[in-house]
Amino acid sequence: MDLTVKTLEGKDAGTISLSDAVFGLEPREDIIARVVRWQLAKKQQGTHKTKGRAEVSRTGSKMYKQKGTGRARHHSARAPQFRGGGKAHGPVVRSHAFDLPKKVRALGLRHALSAKLRAESLIIVDDLAAAEAKTKLLAGNFETLGLTNALIIGGAEVDTNFALAAKNIPNVDVLPVQGINVYDILRRGTLVLSKAAVEALEERFK
Repeated sequence: MDLTVKTLEGKDAGTISLSDAVFGLEPREDIIARVVRWQLAKKQQGTHKTKGRAEVSRTGSKMYKQKGTGRARHHSARAPQFRGGGKAHGPVVRSHAFDLPKKVRALGLRHALSAKLRAESLIIVDDLAAAEAKTKLLAGNFETLGLTNALIIGGAEVDTNFALAAKNIPNVDVLPVQGINVYDILRRGTLVLSKAAVEALEERFK
């Protein structure tokens, strides 16, 4: 499939042929959803924690004698039914991550790329470079391209001036091609790829 290549100024810069194996798949929502769930679960901190009865600072002595009081038989004031006692079955520090096969993760990325192309939300730019780190100039270029909510993927290294200029623009993320992922592709309206990024992705999925 051929797609027009744009410059940052919004002008045409020829065409590029995209691989059907990477950009031409019929998007499957189930695979994309599996990858997104895997990413979010891996990202979750899991640092929530409450103190159990072994961790609260209270006396461990028996509250009152076992028999003869007419009250229920209790031992420690650390038990969860008492004010100041430990929490029963509370959350503990743990990892929420789970395994997902590498092939499924790769397939999910290809389906996400294909979904953006099918939705006509994919733009190819010849080069992501700025002469100077001026946010105002870059914001003007984005307005010309119609970018208000976008993920921009550069080559192996993102141009320093371009990254600095884009840093202050809201709803715009800039990543090198190694950092491309399904969740970030879906959370932004438009996907912008440099020619170097397209070549790297097609080489990766050969």
